[in-house]
Amino acid sequence: MTQKTILITGCSSGIGYDAAFGLRAAGWRVFASCRQQKDCDRMIAEGFESPLIDYADEASITAGLADVLAATGGTLDALYNNGAFACPGALEDLPAGALRAIFEANVFGYHALTRQVIPVMRAQGHGRIINCSSVLGLVGMKWRGAYVSTKFALEGLTDVLRIEMHDTPIKVILIEPGPITSDIRQNAIPHFEKWVDWKKSARVDEYKDILSRLYTDSGPDQFELPPSAVTKKLLHALTAKRPKPRYYVTTPTYLMGALRRILPTRWLDALILRG
Repeated sequence: MTQKTILITGCSSGIGYDAAFGLRAAGWRVFASCRQQKDCDRMIAEGFESPLIDYADEASITAGLADVLAATGGTLDALYNNGAFACPGALEDLPAGALRAIFEANVFGYHALTRQVIPVMRAQGHGRIINCSSVLGLVGMKWRGAYVSTKFALEGLTDVLRIEMHDTPIKVILIEPGPITSDIRQNAIPHFEKWVDWKKSARVDEYKDILSRLYTDSGPDQFELPPSAVTKKLLHALTAKRPKPRYYVTTPTYLMGALRRILPTRWLDALILRG
């Protein structure tokens, strides 16, 4: 049997890093892409093929996918869009440039890569496109508006693509993790420092608490799971004959998914504000 191939983005740490090892252990040929060359070099040293793909640079998306297709003879069984970043801050303090930057990486990059992969999967007669969303693609939470807005957009794009692909052999799937052990907090700091002038904010006193949580590692969140919990659902999404449209990961995602369906909006808002 021919070894199946998958391109995974955002493999420098966290969910993508674990997925690369988990899929390789399951027998897949894994192309573990990263945004920075130093991380690609590290993945190569660990035995992976690692094309450079930066979602904010469409030229790198095209070149990275070309490298993958050259290595496989023009085929690709699966794409796992995973890389993303956060930019914390109150929405009233986020300039439009901050939203443009985060949408470029968290939404437009996914879309650009997916569009280039679809013709490959059409030609070969099969394929799976899996997008990593979040519990924050189901419900909004304060101070996370930039990230939330990208995940809501990704949910919409993925839902419509799934509907549009129903008459093709391409399956489109969402994975929606809640709190997962990763570097997203640390990686958000440069974006916060670049875009948010919190000292001039009307919410300056509230930011003091946010700063404490942003700059201090306070240990695992309640209900936090390791990245392997996501990899387990990813494997099911890749191998099930009839995969689910959505895979929830962690208790908060199951809870919020249910509450969003049954509670009036104001009740859900009140519950979220209580923390």
